[in-house]
Amino acid sequence: MVLASPEDLTTVRVYSKMGLAVNTTDTEVVSQWMLGVETGFVEPPQLVTSLRSLAEGETRLPCHYREEEGEKVVQVSWYKELPDGTKEQIITAHFSDGHTEFGRYSGRVRFESGSPTENSALLIPITEESDEGSYICHIVTFPSGSFERSIVLSVWILPISSLEPVVLVEGQSFRVAASCRAVARPTPRLSWDTEVPGQSQNRTSEGGAVSSHYSLHPLRSMNGKLLDCLVWHPGLKQPLRHSNRLEVQYPPDATISTGKDGQFVGAENAELTCSSGGHPKAHNITWTWKGGALPDGVSTVGGKLVFGRAMRLNDSGVYECVVRNDVGAARSEFTLTVAENSRSHETIADNLLLIIIGSAAGALVMIMVIVILLVNRHHRRKNIKLAMALNERTEEMNTLSRQTSCRRLNSVSTDPRVQPEDYAQLRVGSRIKDSQMSLDHKSSQWGTAAGVELDELGRPVLWHGSRDGVRMADVDEEREERRRRVESYLKSSNMSLDSGLPSSLVPLKPQQQQEGGGVGPRELDPGSPGEEGGPGEADWEGAERSLPEHDEDDSSSTYQISEALTNHFYYSNGVLRPKPHSNAILLHPRGQII
Repeated sequence: MVLASPEDLTTVRVYSKMGLAVNTTDTEVVSQWMLGVETGFVEPPQLVTSLRSLAEGETRLPCHYREEEGEKVVQVSWYKELPDGTKEQIITAHFSDGHTEFGRYSGRVRFESGSPTENSALLIPITEESDEGSYICHIVTFPSGSFERSIVLSVWILPISSLEPVVLVEGQSFRVAASCRAVARPTPRLSWDTEVPGQSQNRTSEGGAVSSHYSLHPLRSMNGKLLDCLVWHPGLKQPLRHSNRLEVQYPPDATISTGKDGQFVGAENAELTCSSGGHPKAHNITWTWKGGALPDGVSTVGGKLVFGRAMRLNDSGVYECVVRNDVGAARSEFTLTVAENSRSHETIADNLLLIIIGSAAGALVMIMVIVILLVNRHHRRKNIKLAMALNERTEEMNTLSRQTSCRRLNSVSTDPRVQPEDYAQLRVGSRIKDSQMSLDHKSSQWGTAAGVELDELGRPVLWHGSRDGVRMADVDEEREERRRRVESYLKSSNMSLDSGLPSSLVPLKPQQQQEGGGVGPRELDPGSPGEEGGPGEADWEGAERSLPEHDEDDSSSTYQISEALTNHFYYSNGVLRPKPHSNAILLHPRGQII
């Protein structure tokens, strides 16, 4: 790597200080210069810089040169370029001779620092519009030479604005309501902030002056409405506002009102008040009575007509109030009627109160009637629904009752002399009696036949693997056990018969004819019809088939029972029923005669 020579580095520094481009491909030279201490112009870094300032304010033109080692600033000078291309010297500072101001700038400019060769910034304490232009900062160094920086200064003027409102009168034609003007550099912009309908017109003139006019049709409703002018300028952070309220004048409106107390003979401190609107406020109010002077003792205080004495009957009449302002006048009439006494006034007030109370009561009654009608209608609908539901339930119950009645007719007799429970008890009793007779017959047949022991069915008893003595003892024990069982069974059967069968249903034994020629109870023909029709032979044969079968040895007992049942009962639908008889008397189980 070949290092750059000192002459090359000096050339780079000089070009850079002058703001010229360094056209070289030797990167080593540039690197050596960049690694060194920064020298040349620190402020402003560019050859040409633009600044903006405001009139009447302070302006600072920056210029700061940093010396390199072995270099010294000898002199600093500021110039202003004129439109014809020449330069006008403003101020000069020498490192040993001090500074000097020239021409019209004498006393208007100064250096920012006490050492102009170190910090050469120029200050203009009060900037004028004529200060706008291009300024040059010239630095003379030893041994490097001279260097310059150019600064282009723009001077802005903040807006100077005004608002001129116009007084309007209601009924006028379309006209200007307010005018706004502003002067600034650069030229400002104007706008209006309002809610009233209208039209704005802007005009711009030379020198940065602009004006705006707002026109409308004046109405009394616009009086006091907002109509502000806004001035817009780049030197302002927010627009400048000129507040304004529209003023629209219109004539007054006169109205007359009475005091709280009534107008009757003898009333004290009675008065009439004349109220007026309008803009501006009315300044003249006059009263007349019947077109002429006021009655004695009556005076005006402001807008009021005051009766300084007790009211009289002849104070009645037409009172007129006339109100005037700068725009026009208005008048109002009031007919005063003085009552003879206060009772008439009180009567009117009472009647009015009664009318109000009656109206309120009538309204309440109407509301109550409407509510009652609505409630009755609701309950009527509800009752209809309940009646329909009840009819449906009743129909269901009647249907179920008819079905139950049909089943009862098919199973139970309708004879009122005999109850269904009596039939059931009679059937149970007949079966118990049959069982008792069968047991008696069987027990009589138990024993031995031809020296051979028989069982209850008449079959010979077989004994295996037992001696005679032991076998006989077992037989006796077995017989005794059987006897006890039979007696217990018979006793239970008798108790059931005694307790279960009603006395009215027990068949009577046929009585023998008495010696006196008496005849027993007459037997009813089994085929004779009754209330529900007499039983047929087929019914009784079915009943006999339903009875338990017995052996031939108990035929006599069975015959007697069958004969009694045949004479007094018949069998129908699985139930034993008594035969109807003209002289028969049925006894209820609780002792009542049916």
